[in-house]
This record gives sequence, structure tokens and C-alpha cells, in this order.
Amino acid sequence: MEKGKINVTTENIFPIIKKFLYSEHEIFLRELISNAVDATQKLKTLASVGDFKGELGDLTIRVSLNKKKKTLTVSDAGIGMTAGEVDKYINQIAFSSAEDFMEKYKKDSNAIIGHFGLGFYSSFMVADKVEIDTLSWQDNAQGVLWSCDGSPEFAIDESKRKERGTTITLHLDSDSKEFLEEQKISELLDKYCKFLPVEIAFGKEKEWKDGKEVETGKDHIINDTKPLWTLPPSEVKDEDYKEFYRKIYPIGDEPLFNIHLNVDYPFTLTGILYFPRIKNNIEIQKNKIQLYSNQVFVTDSVEGIVPEFLTLLHGVLDSPDIPLNVSRSYLQSDSNVKKISAHITKKVADRLEEIFKNDREQFEKKWDDLKLFIEYGMMSEEKFHDRAEKFALLKNVDGKYFTLKEYEELIKEGQTDKNKTLIYLYATDKAEQYSYIEAAKAKGYDVLLMDGQLDTHFLNHMETKLKDSRFARVDSDIIDKLIDKEETRESKLTSEQQADLTPVFQAHLPGQEMNYFVSYESLSEEDHPVMITQSEFMRRMKDMEQLSGQASMYGNLPDSYNLVINSNHPLVNKIAGGIEKKLGKKLEELRTEKKGLSEEQQLLEKAKEGKKEEEIPQSEKDQMEVVNKKLGELEDKRIALLKKHGKNQKLVKQLIDLALLANNQLKGEDLAAFVKRSVDLIK
Repeated sequence: MEKGKINVTTENIFPIIKKFLYSEHEIFLRELISNAVDATQKLKTLASVGDFKGELGDLTIRVSLNKKKKTLTVSDAGIGMTAGEVDKYINQIAFSSAEDFMEKYKKDSNAIIGHFGLGFYSSFMVADKVEIDTLSWQDNAQGVLWSCDGSPEFAIDESKRKERGTTITLHLDSDSKEFLEEQKISELLDKYCKFLPVEIAFGKEKEWKDGKEVETGKDHIINDTKPLWTLPPSEVKDEDYKEFYRKIYPIGDEPLFNIHLNVDYPFTLTGILYFPRIKNNIEIQKNKIQLYSNQVFVTDSVEGIVPEFLTLLHGVLDSPDIPLNVSRSYLQSDSNVKKISAHITKKVADRLEEIFKNDREQFEKKWDDLKLFIEYGMMSEEKFHDRAEKFALLKNVDGKYFTLKEYEELIKEGQTDKNKTLIYLYATDKAEQYSYIEAAKAKGYDVLLMDGQLDTHFLNHMETKLKDSRFARVDSDIIDKLIDKEETRESKLTSEQQADLTPVFQAHLPGQEMNYFVSYESLSEEDHPVMITQSEFMRRMKDMEQLSGQASMYGNLPDSYNLVINSNHPLVNKIAGGIEKKLGKKLEELRTEKKGLSEEQQLLEKAKEGKKEEEIPQSEKDQMEVVNKKLGELEDKRIALLKKHGKNQKLVKQLIDLALLANNQLKGEDLAAFVKRSVDLIK
């Protein structure tokens, strides 16, 4: 028996392996089985070039548990190792046999997985003793038995093994009892090994017999050695793609369509990507693309391989050209990855454009599911935006779809304002904003439906791309202001009448939680008497803040609205006439008194001109203070008088409530009172 020390450059290599080398301890099983696959693939390569002339025989890799002995075993019938190879590849950490083998058999070794030689040592993350029993494929080879207890000390002896291949036995430590459970090993095999190119057996097939589950003599093969993405696209039918999707995502809706990648130059990349029916939650869709290297599962966190927006896709990517770190758990960024990323983006855009051109009707039917994905891509990837302009769609409130170019042509003539700006009108809720939509349609305008999760961000993005254009929500102003033409209309109310009307309407506005600013517009007599709008800028800022989940100055501001009064509507003029009839004399007296005080104020202001503060006599300052105070008191008296009058005006309250109702702001007790008042007014 030979004894010795494992040749490592760091004394504490085992604690490092145990704690830090791999992101998850469960990865050990993937590494051991990957090594077994490598050993088997190497044997096939040797046979294909004529170096190995014996019988390949049963090449199944076997995984087994022994709860009593607390062992987990991985066994293969691959090339095995000689004592010299054990010394080189096991005792000297990081001298990878796969690297040496690939150097010798460059042309025929594409299926070799290992690159680093550290995979085997991941077993010490879960085992306090590991044994290797191996016999090389070479003629007259002697079996080798190697063992190590997790320290740099190892023992190596001759083995009585007669069959070519390697068996690795892990004596699991007390912290790793979970790996003695069949269920746990089945889960790991399914996660990491279900598409490996060599058959892997774990236990036996089971069947129901006499009311209970019993084992048959047939091996339970856990993997599909020729997954769909390894086949040429010409050999795959639509149903095959759907069936494969169900295999990797048993729970979930059927995908919209797929892309089959099959690239062999300037890099090797295969895979199948599916467009899922994307829900309104981006995050939950991520980590659905599985990355493989020669059919070995690497990760489902592929942000380093594909652009951010493509992580919303589902499916499989497989490339031996994607560089992986020592644990194969995290991707390394390099120029090759960027080329692959750009290629995937191009293929996705090509496929979407192809579907749009070949079957626009079907594309439109799927648009609502695709929209979030495409908008996300256009906002986050400049190159994708440029490609997507050809097939990205806008949907209007009538359910009609237009490309960006088509929609521009549709609205260019009618929706260009006096400043030559093209206005894209949109609604976010067809039901809630119905009256505003109808007002826009009455003018011959078209209204888009922008009710998606990313639409606020998307329209901000599009405003930077579309020349001389802006988006305006239909309820952000009166329609004549949203698309401001040269037309002007005289007001039937004087500025004095408008000033008197304001407190009358303010008397019925909702409480402090919302701010309403009263303004007047000279509209048509057929337009609504009172309307409520909300500033496009403020609402957009609040919407974007809500979507991002981050607090800002806008979140602390109360919602503010504009109460727009149509100064030409007969009912508004009727209310103005009622004020004059009821309060005309008192208001005139107040105005006369205010006029005298205003004249005195102007004289005092004129006397101050050209003087420094200290040059103004105190008597003049005191007089100014008295005048200002009296003016304030008179204004307060005027407002109080008008508000008191307004409180008794049911028609004013009715008009405000109608505007609130149109804006979906009339609820609960106020809505019940409105209904009762409406009945009273009809009587």
C-alpha cells in the first residue's frame, strides 16, 4: 500500500472546497456524474478512432444509496484510470484529465464536459471519506483503490476490480444525511442530469401489484439522452415542441410559439426558446431559461448570457463555448458571451418579424401576451428597438392594431396641434375614462389603449424616439387643450363673473385629501358644463414611482385635479345669472369699497418708488398695512358670501358630482346622495 499527501498549493484547500468553491453543496452530484459522462464519452471517442478495439458493452452510469452504510455511489463503465493517472489527476488538484484528453483528441472530443479537474473534490463538501475504485481501459491494467478522509492525506492500493470503469463511493458526513434520501437524489438527478448524453440509472422501475408498489428488474433511467434541442429543426414537429415544453415546465400555460437555435459558427449554440404567456409580473417569470453545457445543467440564472429582457423567455440554451468558472455555477463575462447574446437577440427579433409577416392575424391575437415582453425589449436594448419597430403594435380602444408607422399615418392629419406636434391620445382604463374617450372620438380623434404594466415607461421611451410627438392621456385636460388648434371661442362670462363663480363651485368640492384647481374654458355649448382632469406630468411621475416601488417627492404630494368649467354652457351661465340676481347689490358694494382701497394702495405703492426701505416713513408703512388688511377682509367677506350662496345651490353640486362620476371619483355616501338629489331634481 502506498501512502502520501495530495499535492496542493494551498494547505487549506479542503475547507475552501467544503465552504466556498461551489455555490450549493448539492452540486457535488452533478460534478461526479459529469465526470462519469466524460469518462464514458472518452471511451466512445477512443473506439470511434480505433484506439479502443474492445466491446463497449453496457455504458449505463449507475447511482445507488446504502442507508445502512451511509454511502452514495456513482459508477461508470468509462475509460477508468491507471495508478499514474490517479496520481496525476486526483492527487494533484486542478490538473484536468479532460484538458489533456481534449488536447490529444481535438477533433473528436466535442462532447467532453470537464475543464478544471476540481469537480471530483466537490464530494468532500458532503462526505468525510471518499473512495475511488477504478480500472483503466488499457490492456493488462491493474485496478486502483484510492481513499481519502478529507485531509491532504490519502491511501492508494491495488484493487481486485475486473470491469473497466470507475466507482466513486461517498461516506456521507453527519451534516449531509439528506443525501441518503431517495427523494432528494431523484430531485437532484432530475434538476442536473435529466438531459445528459449517457444513460443514468437510479434504482429500478416500479409498478403496482396486488395493491402496492413493487420494483421490477428493469433499470430506472432518469434521463433523455437525445433531448429535442440536439435534433435538427427540420426533424422536429410542432407537437414535439409542445410536448418538450410540458416536460420542462409541467405546470403552466401552453407557450405562444418557439425559436429553435442551431448555430455552429462562429460559436456552437443550440437550444429552444419559448415565448410564454407573460403575466403582469415580470420578476416571477425570470429564471426560466435553463443553461446547459454539452447537456449538463449549469444554471437557470442566465442574465450574463442573454439580455435582461430575454430572461422573460422560457426554454433551454446549450453551448460548450460559454466560459464557466471552476464550479460551473456562475457565468464569466467575455467577448464570446456578448456575441452569443447579440445573436440570440437577433434570432428572437427575426422570429417575431417572420411570424408578423407570415400571419399577422395570429400575431395580433397574441399581442396582448407578447406586448410586455416586446416593450421591455425595446426599452432596454437599442438594437432590439430598431428591429422591433417593424412589428411592435399599438392597439386602440376599439381593439384595432397598428404598426408604429401605420398609426402615425392614421393620426397625422387630424391629431397634429398648432405647434406641429403629433399628439398620441391614450386611455389606461376604457371603462373609467369612457366619457373622455367619447369626447375625443366626437372630435374625430383616435385613442390608444395603454393598460399594460410597462405602458407608462414605454410611452416615455417612445417620446424620445418619435420626432415632434407626445403622448397625452384623454383625461389629462379638456380635449380642445390636448390637441390645441388655432381655433378660439369667445367666453360668455366676464372675468368678474368667473371670479364670483369660483367660490360658489369651491363650496361643493371634496375634502382636503385631494386638491382641485378651478379653471375656465370657452368651449362649445354642447360640451360638458364641468369636467375634471389631472395633470399628465404629475400622474405619470406617480405611476412610474408606483411601478418602481421607490419613494420620491411626487409620492408625498396629494393628488391634484383641475375642475374645468365651460364658460359657454347654458347651465353655467344660469348659475352665474343666479349669483347676480341674489347677491348682485352686496357684491357691487364690496367691489366699490375694494376699488377705493385698491386706488389708495396704488398711490402708496407709487410713493415708495425709488426709495430704500429705511427712507419710507413709518406712517406710510402703517397705512399700507391697514389698507392691505382691509382688502384681505373684504376678499374674505366676498368669498364667504359666495360660498354660503353656493352651499344652497343644488345645481352646482349636481354638476360637480356629474364630473366626479365621469372621472370615477364619486363613491359611497356621496354617490348615494347624488342619486337621491338626481331623483329630486327630476320630480
